[in-house]
Amino acid sequence: MKFAHLPIYCAVGGFCTVGLVCLVARDLRGPRPVGPKLIEPAAVMAQAEQRPAMMKSRMLPIMAEIASVPTPAPVLARSSVDGHYEQLRINVRWVQTRLGTGQFATPDYHSRLLLAKSAAHRAGLAEVGLGYHDVYGIITAETSWVPRLGQSKNGTPNLGIAQFEPATARLLGLRNPNDLVESIHVAAVHMKEAALWSASRIEGLRLSPGERAAKLREGVSIYYNLSSRGRAVWNGRNTARLPIETQRHIANARIGAREAALLDGQLRAMRYGQGRPVMTASALRTGG
Repeated sequence: MKFAHLPIYCAVGGFCTVGLVCLVARDLRGPRPVGPKLIEPAAVMAQAEQRPAMMKSRMLPIMAEIASVPTPAPVLARSSVDGHYEQLRINVRWVQTRLGTGQFATPDYHSRLLLAKSAAHRAGLAEVGLGYHDVYGIITAETSWVPRLGQSKNGTPNLGIAQFEPATARLLGLRNPNDLVESIHVAAVHMKEAALWSASRIEGLRLSPGERAAKLREGVSIYYNLSSRGRAVWNGRNTARLPIETQRHIANARIGAREAALLDGQLRAMRYGQGRPVMTASALRTGG
């Protein structure tokens, strides 16, 4: 009876031995894989607080790059321009004039001065030594203030009162070359570019202030009248060697500027009640 429970003891001992071996084997293999780690609510809040700072640090280079891109002009600027143009259109008065053998519509003298002064002011022509009378003169040289279709020597059409070629009109942002008001204002912008170019061409010449002003205006006509290849020939001293059409343009622009000054003085006088008729310098204009 002393060994009656021996099998039971052996069985229990064997079971304990197997269990002990399993535990030792697990420790030797390392920790068991576990499921997804549970994050404490406090840790979640800490990460949420850090996220804005992390996003800001990542966005700073992107924001800097965006800031370096020029901001486009606001739509309001275009609306303001359109509103100004519309007011001018309302105030333009049209009359009939003879050009060659035909009768054409043209702005009256008051309207011409109104448009020339507005265009010169908005383009900032005073900054480059030009004024409203120069705008008046260029339009006089181009079309004698009669909007019409023209043509270059190579057959390229010249559109509207300022005689822009289609490619030039697109380059300057002119939406409608046949729009009297818009064309004259864009012509003034083009003249400002021309004046800067002309000033660079005559920079090295020894000229009196009066001579420099005259040469500057020669360059404006040349820039307006010739292609970039034709302009490159001019050095400020060889105007007489330019095409006859360009020399005529220079002369007509000069006469048109004198006409503008004369008209402005007479219209001012009429406002004071003198009532004398408006005289023009049209008879001084050269042919072409």
